[in-house]
Amino acid sequence: MFLALFIVIIVLLCLGLYYVFTRFRSLFLKGKDPKKVEKKERRKASLLALIPVAAIAAWCVLKPYAAVVAVLHLMIIWALLDLLFSIIDLIRNKKKAEGEPNVKTVPVWVTAILAIVLCSIYMGIAYYLAHHVYETRYAITTEKAVPPIKIALIADSHIGACFDGEGFAAHMKTIEEQNPDLLVISGDFVDDDTKRKDLEIACTALGSMKTTYGVFYVPGNHDRGYSQYRDFSYEDLLVELRKNNVTVLLDEVAELGDSYYVVGRKDRSMQRKEIEELISPLDQSRFTIVLDHQPNDYKAEAAAGCDLVLSGHTHGGQMIPIGPLGELIGANDATYGKETRGNTTFIVTSGIADWAIPYKTGTISEYVLVEVN
Repeated sequence: MFLALFIVIIVLLCLGLYYVFTRFRSLFLKGKDPKKVEKKERRKASLLALIPVAAIAAWCVLKPYAAVVAVLHLMIIWALLDLLFSIIDLIRNKKKAEGEPNVKTVPVWVTAILAIVLCSIYMGIAYYLAHHVYETRYAITTEKAVPPIKIALIADSHIGACFDGEGFAAHMKTIEEQNPDLLVISGDFVDDDTKRKDLEIACTALGSMKTTYGVFYVPGNHDRGYSQYRDFSYEDLLVELRKNNVTVLLDEVAELGDSYYVVGRKDRSMQRKEIEELISPLDQSRFTIVLDHQPNDYKAEAAAGCDLVLSGHTHGGQMIPIGPLGELIGANDATYGKETRGNTTFIVTSGIADWAIPYKTGTISEYVLVEVN
């Protein structure tokens, strides 16, 4: 699957670079048909067009995720502008008097500037939405006789992607100021590009947080890592978390007083217990908070009688139109937000950061506060 996706991305990138090359060449030819100009002029325009394309290609090598996404958006925006102005030209030329020559409404250089400016604005907004962290609040009501509780939820920090360890610590200070009763981390705390130094700083920040019940963590698919080049292991991560008094839950249950349970599930990518096996022994009069990184087990979690399930993983869809497509193909039961099935409330956060692709469109980066009453 990953190989197929990689091939598709490479093909799209090549198409994008070629399309941008043809647009720049047309710009240097001042809109003239390449087939109708002299070979020398065509060659000169092609060489000039190769300069920006070569610069973009070098960017794709140095910063592949950031650059490839930007190039594809430039291709799409430029193509849509070309299509729009072609339709306008077609309509205008149909209305002109008979015998008058066909005219082009918008010069090629205007289309080029518009495409680059619009793409820059769009990607700039996308970059801001990925790196600026918002606060999102939800209120949950329950018929169970439990005292109110305020839960702070984060997921997908991918430390090193949008912020380093110090940046993570600053966000934890902001969350601490909201006086949550507990902080829960629903997976992907780190990824392959996280440095051990930043991991240690982030874990120290978690250890110093002041809450009623402490900090709880469950793993995500990136926490285990997909490569061997980072300078710490998954086991090192768990040791560092526990050293800083973070409760690591691997198919385990923690009690909060005599009213709440925190049920922490291993990630879907790991061998794990069924949710029914974790929930059935528990006192059903208590409120169960389930942490499950990937929102993929809604049917079983609702049937098991979970009260609240908190997930991440989807990044809120990351970029348009990934979110709807993910649900359409069944990759996730939900992409973002709050949903109720039976007596179970599900919340999926878009994450406090991003993985690799430093952009978000149609969604935000956030930490979540859930108040249960």
